[in-house]
Amino acid sequence: MKKVLVVEPDAAAAEMTAGDLRRQGYVAHTVDRGARILRTYHDADLVLLSLDLPDLDGLEVCRTLRAESDIPLIACTHRDNELERVLALKAGADDCVLRTWGPREIGARIEAVLRRTRPQSVGADSISLRPLHIDPRTREVRLRDRVVDVTATEFELLYTLAARPDSVVSRKELMAKVWGSNWVRTSRTIDTHVSSLRAKLGSSRWIITVRGVGYRMGHVGQMPETSVG
Repeated sequence: MKKVLVVEPDAAAAEMTAGDLRRQGYVAHTVDRGARILRTYHDADLVLLSLDLPDLDGLEVCRTLRAESDIPLIACTHRDNELERVLALKAGADDCVLRTWGPREIGARIEAVLRRTRPQSVGADSISLRPLHIDPRTREVRLRDRVVDVTATEFELLYTLAARPDSVVSRKELMAKVWGSNWVRTSRTIDTHVSSLRAKLGSSRWIITVRGVGYRMGHVGQMPETSVG
């Protein structure tokens, strides 16, 4: 059974979340301080982290966890604020959700993040959209020989788009393939991750918005050229 560490200063909310996760088959433990999570996360398979901590800045905890480990990390916030979600993703979170989740939603989110952070199959194809190179075996993204530091979710999103460089991928398909969800109310998370990827790739032209439909890969400099191997 997978172990989830719930980091939440509100004791009642923490126990409610932990109870929901236990009923879904997870082993769940709770802590209420950022300092404690930094001492205890090593035994967990995933961290569910409230950004509203009483002792440390939640974003700084995200950065510290990501600097020390590749443990799957879901940040949660009480505020429906795009900037906060973007900052959490840039700080290293694999996903960022509103604290108003239902028990089935958070369980599905955890499953999706754990699925994405497992290594890709050996037979997966590498992709080259020069000068962008994506290797699913090493989970590495390179742009002009520079390694781009992406989260597991960002990697899956970029790989899904790059695997079909001449096609528009709908928002619904992206939600299903990357997040394991068809829920319309969570689709804004796509925009947040796309924004983060564009910033890391240094140009909005790498990922093109097709209004009313979804997204497609663009290019910077040379036209994209796909190679498999």
